[in-house]
Amino acid sequence: MKKLSLRTRVLTGAVAVAALGAGTFGAMSANASTPAAAPAAVKADAANDNLQQTTHLTVAAATKAARATLDAAEKENQRVSVAVVDRNGNTVVTLRGDGAGPQSYDAAQKKAFTAVSWNAPTSELAKRLANAPTLKDIPGTLFLAGGAPVQVSGAPIAGIGVAGAPSGDLDEKFAQAGVASLAR
Repeated sequence: MKKLSLRTRVLTGAVAVAALGAGTFGAMSANASTPAAAPAAVKADAANDNLQQTTHLTVAAATKAARATLDAAEKENQRVSVAVVDRNGNTVVTLRGDGAGPQSYDAAQKKAFTAVSWNAPTSELAKRLANAPTLKDIPGTLFLAGGAPVQVSGAPIAGIGVAGAPSGDLDEKFAQAGVASLAR
C-alpha cells in the first residue's frame, strides 16, 4: 500500500471536517426553523396580584438632583463626585466635579447604593457596624457618611452618594441638598 503525502492527508482531513460541519449546520438549521410554542399571555392590570407598581426617578430628575448636589459642594469650594442610583442600585447619573479625587467616583456610587439598599443615610448605617461588623462585607456597599436615600411615602426610590469632601458629614450635607432639590 502506498503511503500518502502529508499534503494529501491534510487535504483529506480538511474535506472530512468540512463535510461533518456541513451536516451539523444543516441539522441545526432544520431545528432552528421549527418555531417554539408561544408563552401564554398574562393580562396586566391593577387587579392582577402578580404585578407590582414601583416608582423610579426619571433621568431628568436624577440629573437635577446630581447637579444640585454638585452645586452645593462647589459653593463651599469642595471637589466631590456625586452618583444617583435607582431603586435597584443601578447608576442613573454620575458627575465628577472638577478636581475631585480618583477614589471619589467609585465611593460616591457605593454610598448611593448603600443608602437606597437600607433606606437610610449612610452616616446612620455606619453606626450599625458596631453591632453588625460583617455588614461592611456586602459587595458594593460603603458604610461611610455621604449617602442619602430618596423616598416616596417612606419607601426608597433612589439613593444619592457623595464622596471627596474632607469629611463624611460634608458629603452627606451635599447629598441631602440633592434630595431636597427634588421636592422643589
